[in-house]
Amino acid sequence: TMKCLLTPPQHTLSKHFIVQTTQEGQYRFEGPAFPTIQELILYQHQSGLPVTSRSGAVLRQPIAREVWELNNDDLLLLDKIGRGNFGDVYKARLRTTNQEVAVKTCRVTVPDEHKRKFLQEGRILKQYDHPNIVKLIGICVQKQPIMIVMELVVGGSLLTFLRNNATNLALKQQLLMCKDTAAGMRYLESKNCIHRDLAARNCLVSSDNTVKISDFGMSREEEEYIVSDGMKQIPIKWTAPEALNFGKYTSLCDVWSYGVLTWEIFAKGGTPYPGYSNSKAREKIDQGYRMPAPDGTPNEMYQLMLRCWEYQPENRPHFDQIFSIVDKICSNYR
Repeated sequence: TMKCLLTPPQHTLSKHFIVQTTQEGQYRFEGPAFPTIQELILYQHQSGLPVTSRSGAVLRQPIAREVWELNNDDLLLLDKIGRGNFGDVYKARLRTTNQEVAVKTCRVTVPDEHKRKFLQEGRILKQYDHPNIVKLIGICVQKQPIMIVMELVVGGSLLTFLRNNATNLALKQQLLMCKDTAAGMRYLESKNCIHRDLAARNCLVSSDNTVKISDFGMSREEEEYIVSDGMKQIPIKWTAPEALNFGKYTSLCDVWSYGVLTWEIFAKGGTPYPGYSNSKAREKIDQGYRMPAPDGTPNEMYQLMLRCWEYQPENRPHFDQIFSIVDKICSNYR
């Protein structure tokens, strides 16, 4: 059974009080019992009575739960819609608002160290609010399995969308996808967030075809791919040379990846460096090879890709400049 602790701050000293659970499933200290911990804490605060007679400690300033701190019981899991490194992903309903959401779960058997990495995405996402970044709704940590709750983006991954709509994808729509992702990355760069795994598979498409960046902001270890045998594998065809060769990640690494992402968009979901293995692609890049433009790519966009693929990171444009360039190109195509 799970025990709950009340931990009131007392200058630099913390005191812990175990919340007792009655046989009827109610919560108490030494006084009356209540159906929920929230009601118990409210009583202790409003009554002014000591938590325990021996301690004499009085609860004066309870810290309210943040809006994003959800209970597992707030969620009704509906359909399994995917699988992540740590557990399954579900479509769910938030009972308090009746809103449909996406829920990433973390398997109970995952080691604590990995659970902390799992929660890192939620901790970073809650700082952000941008139409081209998937929005965090909340985090559930009160009991297992721990969960990250995000907006449900109904169109699925950008990679799948590109492949499913390859025959009827208009040039203007492709350009707007490049603009959406540039806008999201410009925002992340302004927040000093390095994505480290920007690719079509990690972007989502909403019902109005807006592209939102997802699966970002985790630790470097987490952003390396974990394959079934436990080996860690970097997504080589999307990763900048300085990150592959020296483990050095900056926003300019994301700029390199953005160049590959725009190639994916105009290749309508094609795999980068077709015909090359990861190791061969890496070797060719170091020798100066750059992918040719997919059929139908505007020359201005291909020139931008080539700038994103400058070998020396300091020669690549930053995302504010990239956004301005793509925005201007978009305005030239009606």
